[in-house]
Amino acid sequence: MSSSKKARVKRGPPPAKRIKRYRYRDALPELMRDFQGRCAYSMQHEQRAGRMEVDHFDPRHKNDLVQDYSNLFLASRHCNQKKGDYWPNRTDLAANCRFLNPCEEIDYGEHIFEAPATHELVGATPAGRWHIRMCGLNADHLVHERAKRAEYCSLLNAKPILIKRGADVVVRLIRGFRGEVELMIPGIPPPPSG
Repeated sequence: MSSSKKARVKRGPPPAKRIKRYRYRDALPELMRDFQGRCAYSMQHEQRAGRMEVDHFDPRHKNDLVQDYSNLFLASRHCNQKKGDYWPNRTDLAANCRFLNPCEEIDYGEHIFEAPATHELVGATPAGRWHIRMCGLNADHLVHERAKRAEYCSLLNAKPILIKRGADVVVRLIRGFRGEVELMIPGIPPPPSG
């Protein structure tokens, strides 16, 4: 399952105290740090997604007395509810359908790509297609945010215009605009051609 390339998420040290079954939310500060305030599945930032939740990547371990920090992921409410307590069964696994683990493998840019015309996510592998469907990654609000991000990045990368008066106001507006774009879902590569 591991990729030779770097995984998207690099975990830091787990919480100092052991994580108990009913206290797994205590790991939220470390998860916010490790996932940089972004949902493990959609990459939506907490400032756009709202309050983040703690997801058990493999929900079969949800009732373990001591929780393994590596099984806890930061998730938006949307993705956490869509994924729920589902885990691939034998039939799913036989068809190479599984959840992608951004702490162990490259997900976006290897299994999942963004269609430039529609901004919907496209799975390049059975795991990518299954992951998109099970996490609801083509929900209207996520597609809309990716489309807006692409539009705004296009504007920011456009040829600069000369402004004679009020340049300081325009510079402040552009800085604020760039800050907003940085909080949007990051750019996702388009599918490989051919």
